[in-house]
Amino acid sequence: MFGDYDSFYGNDSLIAQVDDIEHKYLQDKNTDVKAAGEVLLGNLQSGVHQKEQDNFSASENMVGLESDKEGACQMPDRDPAGGNQELTDSILDDLPSSQLLYFEKLDELSSASRTSPVSKGRDERVNSSSDKVGDPLSFYTGAEHRNRPTDSSSCSKRVLSKTESLKDHLKNAMTGNARAQTLQVSKTKQLKEAVLSEEIFVARKAIESSSVDIGPFYGLPSKVKDLFRQLRGIETLYEWQHDCLMLESLQQRKNLIYSLPTSGGKTLVAEIIILQELLCRQKDVLMILPYVAIVQEKVRGLSSFGIELGFLVEEYAGSKGRFPPIKRRVKKSLYIATIEKGHALVNSLIETERIDDLGLVVVDELHMLGEGSRGAILEITLAKILYTSKKTQIIGMSATLNNVGDLQKFLQAEYYTNNFRPVELKEYIKIRDTIYAVDSKAENGFAFSRLLNFKYSSNLEKADPDHIIALVTEVIPKYSCLIFCPTKKSCENVASLVCKYLKKEFRAHREKEKQDLIKNLKSIGNGTVCPVLKQTIPFGIAYHHSGLTNDERKSIEETYCAGVLCLLACTATLAAGVNLPARRVILRSPYVGNDFMKKSQYKQMIGRAGRAGIDSAGESILIVQEKDKHLVQDLVHSPLENCYSNLLLELTKGMQSLLLSLVGLKIAVTHEEVDNFMCCTLLGVQQQLLPKEKSLSEVVKDGLENLIEKGLLKGKISEQDHNSKSSLTITPLGKATYKGSIDLAYCNLLYRDLKKGLEGLVLESNLHLLYLSTPYDMTSTCSPDWMIYFRQFNQLSAAERKVADIVGVPESFITKKASGQAIRKNVDNAVVNRLYLTFVLYSLLKETNIWSVSERFNMSRGYVQNLLSSAASFASCLLHFCEELEEFWVYKALLTELTKQLTYCVKTELIPLMEVAGVLEARAKQLYNAGYKTLAHLANANPETLVKMIEHLSRRQAKQIISSAKMLLSEKAEALQEEVEELLKVPTDIPGTH
Repeated sequence: MFGDYDSFYGNDSLIAQVDDIEHKYLQDKNTDVKAAGEVLLGNLQSGVHQKEQDNFSASENMVGLESDKEGACQMPDRDPAGGNQELTDSILDDLPSSQLLYFEKLDELSSASRTSPVSKGRDERVNSSSDKVGDPLSFYTGAEHRNRPTDSSSCSKRVLSKTESLKDHLKNAMTGNARAQTLQVSKTKQLKEAVLSEEIFVARKAIESSSVDIGPFYGLPSKVKDLFRQLRGIETLYEWQHDCLMLESLQQRKNLIYSLPTSGGKTLVAEIIILQELLCRQKDVLMILPYVAIVQEKVRGLSSFGIELGFLVEEYAGSKGRFPPIKRRVKKSLYIATIEKGHALVNSLIETERIDDLGLVVVDELHMLGEGSRGAILEITLAKILYTSKKTQIIGMSATLNNVGDLQKFLQAEYYTNNFRPVELKEYIKIRDTIYAVDSKAENGFAFSRLLNFKYSSNLEKADPDHIIALVTEVIPKYSCLIFCPTKKSCENVASLVCKYLKKEFRAHREKEKQDLIKNLKSIGNGTVCPVLKQTIPFGIAYHHSGLTNDERKSIEETYCAGVLCLLACTATLAAGVNLPARRVILRSPYVGNDFMKKSQYKQMIGRAGRAGIDSAGESILIVQEKDKHLVQDLVHSPLENCYSNLLLELTKGMQSLLLSLVGLKIAVTHEEVDNFMCCTLLGVQQQLLPKEKSLSEVVKDGLENLIEKGLLKGKISEQDHNSKSSLTITPLGKATYKGSIDLAYCNLLYRDLKKGLEGLVLESNLHLLYLSTPYDMTSTCSPDWMIYFRQFNQLSAAERKVADIVGVPESFITKKASGQAIRKNVDNAVVNRLYLTFVLYSLLKETNIWSVSERFNMSRGYVQNLLSSAASFASCLLHFCEELEEFWVYKALLTELTKQLTYCVKTELIPLMEVAGVLEARAKQLYNAGYKTLAHLANANPETLVKMIEHLSRRQAKQIISSAKMLLSEKAEALQEEVEELLKVPTDIPGTH
């Protein structure tokens, strides 16, 4: 009758025992319901059958059933009987499902998906893990009573007044087993979920009341602590992290800026605050990061947390992201976005009046506020949040901040700083063969440290005048080393130089793994490997710069982290974009490109020295020529650069873009309202940046008039209007421009190009559409090779050649340019360059092989990759632009498909796999060939099997890929569920119902 369970009739005295226990414990005024239940279950354990306890591992017990030692929310001890809790744990794991559901009040969990699972057995229960803690609210009914001390007298009355006693309930429940279908889900897992949900509830209560009692783990379930240990290897927090999380300002939900040296552990603090917001306060969170690669890395890293804790992680980068985001029924969302996509997301939330759903915004690398057009966009985003939502908290972090006062005023924020580094950093400079320690107490800022003791032959001295080989061989191959070079070419030259003069013994270090890396790079390049990498990798050396494809870069980073490669020659972008620490960091020169290095760049680079938990100290060595000595003295001892607003410097992406969207979103529609808003920007705080002859109000007035002139706004601005409430409105073109995030410098040109395209759109191939999707801002960096241009043109069909004519590049022009003849007719260079870039994209979509296309056009493969991702992003913007203008309806369907093709640029069958964060083309091919052909295959994969079947895949990467796939599947399922509910919702305004 009970499957594998013994019949309860095997013990005649069981019901009598239950009766006695019930009366005994209800008479005892000091015993609450929880204690009674526990003892009841303890007796039941001995009465039903003596089955050995499951041999849980310590970590499992900690995750599911123990409160964290630090300030855990524990019940007062009321039952001194030792071992009672263990008995309860064991029996609840062994009880039939209906009893379990009754005792734990987990009816909500027994959804259809769990009663008829796809897979069987403990090892294959991954199918249900994406549901974990789907809705913390679903447990609260019981959780409240289980976690709060109860008044004993009122408790007794409540229990006695119930129509059915506990005994009756138990009888009914056990009898019900005969009919109950046994759940194919671990009871332990259900218990863990119940405990997790209770802790989330307690944490929410603690946070809402700003209580000193912070709950198990900084107001979070103890499971979070376990996840940090399992997924990140983090056992304890640094003292400064604890202090920061305990700040009064954070408890009171004030905005906060915190600053620490690179590698100090800033991100962990942000992640704990993010989890508090998602789980305890039940609000959505936006995390803004500077680069696409870091967004994808973070999506991969946090998807595992989302799966385990029941929230969604959504990627907003490149062409990915929905505007506005789907309004979720139950789960909360963590949006991880680049600066540009974060701005578009905030605009869409303001427009749909959902900005208050955003409980928290976290900005990494806050100093980017002072960096060009991206800084202007970040400033606009934060100013809009501050102005439109009083409930959204802003947290900013950076390693390189100076004028914090201005930023505090702008963000209305508290400030926390600490000079903590997990590993000591020793700074040196090298002039000729002498190394000096950077010492502010020394006479000229430098103190003699040592002489290099590497014997140089005259040939080697000529080849390596900067003694790079001497500096490098002191640390490699045992330890890792980074060399920052001023240019991409310099990176490749340094890598080649070092391996040329290294001893043969270096080849033997992890030889097989280095050969595997070369094979991997060969498969990425469809049989081609960069000759420089082929030469350097056997010595454990590689270069790293934007000339590599994404796949190549990822492979090199992974093997460097694994210790297979011990030396990377890289450009400054590595310091800002990827966390690859080293024992020693060498700065080849105090220049980045042709410009002298900024203090913030210097700090970013040397900050990579020293690996927490591995090195006792890190060291940086800056190679200096005698002529630059005084400049370098200023560099190392000067304070960091100030962070200044870029709204004025970046006119079309800054000030004008802001004014347009303020009117479009109805945040401010009169000159006076716009002036009020401007006072809340960083520019408003730093009004000393304004031209001397103009006030902020006059600058605003000029900007608004310019937008009216361009046909993006309607209305009149005059001196008198400033006081009268003359409203401005946005034109359809203006609305399309801000919603498509189109640079105002190109919006009118784009409109004309699209309008012209309607007159004769050539649809024989996607060449014409590709031309319209080629980014305007890349034409200035392009220098066509006229012979290649001519050859590509000759391979076009007659209809495709017509495209060139339509856009304004006649065949005669290309022919004359290729043959070196003089050109009399004036042709727009920007159009000529744009068509050339379109040919590159056209070849890419036909072949999907970056290597062969970059060779054919004589471009670096990194440049081709960048062109492709910029085109995908621009096509996505173009789609949003066309959606706002009815006359461009025809482009909508065409651009949707083209955006997808440009985003992935692979064969159609690989696209579902490429949607998973961190799966690039090479990995997608491996997965597809191994039989993982869909998202569902990946989401339900076993990590161990994946590691065995896929070459060069670590266990950690396998788990991340599976978590990301589960997260994406969960997101898609949620979206469909929202759609179903929306369709089935009964309208409240049905005629005749009132």
